[in-house]
Amino acid sequence: MDDRSARVSAVAALAEPTRRRLYDHVARQSGPVSRDEAAAAVAVPRATAAFHLDRLVDDGLLEVHFERRTGRTGPGAGRPSKLYQRADCTVEVSFPERHYDLAGDLLAAAMTAAETSGELPRAALDRLAYDRGRQMGEGTPLAGGRTAALRILEERGFEPRVEDGTVTLANCPFHTLARTHAELVCGMNLRLLDGVLDGVPATGLTARLQPSPGRCCVRLEPTAAS
Repeated sequence: MDDRSARVSAVAALAEPTRRRLYDHVARQSGPVSRDEAAAAVAVPRATAAFHLDRLVDDGLLEVHFERRTGRTGPGAGRPSKLYQRADCTVEVSFPERHYDLAGDLLAAAMTAAETSGELPRAALDRLAYDRGRQMGEGTPLAGGRTAALRILEERGFEPRVEDGTVTLANCPFHTLARTHAELVCGMNLRLLDGVLDGVPATGLTARLQPSPGRCCVRLEPTAAS
């Protein structure tokens, strides 16, 4: 299961009413919760609570650890209790797919770089976006090629569509930011995709800024030599 499918599954898990109540109870506690405590809190049988709690663990929403609550150790101390607490993660799903976390990370890193080095914030953002894109591209198999580049963009939510050799990107992962800060965000996006194409060998594509309603502001066109 890929990361997006896992996130969708995690959100879907909370649609079950008893599971959602158990999750909410565990999340509100200052410490880990046992199966017995959770079952009593939401008034369900212990076996029912155990089933749903373990499903929440499988979906990455809760974490488990074991602890002896009697305070005793050694032989005769009894088995440790299985305890549940909220997982240290954020689960977000959006349709169409958005990646505001990536934009926020790049913008924050650019501000930090500008403050420490004296570099202009916009120049730092362009440089960091390119570097991040190149890292994405360099993680592909050595064969690379256009197919590998499109797979990366599909995984990042760009929804690439091939039309007469040109690749349009049907979705902007930074949509809301691009609407309110178009020049900044679209410039960052262009450099990110420049980096991806430079990191993947032999794509035969060049990223160009071509804003169009309902699509990403960048389009990928065949390079002059391809």
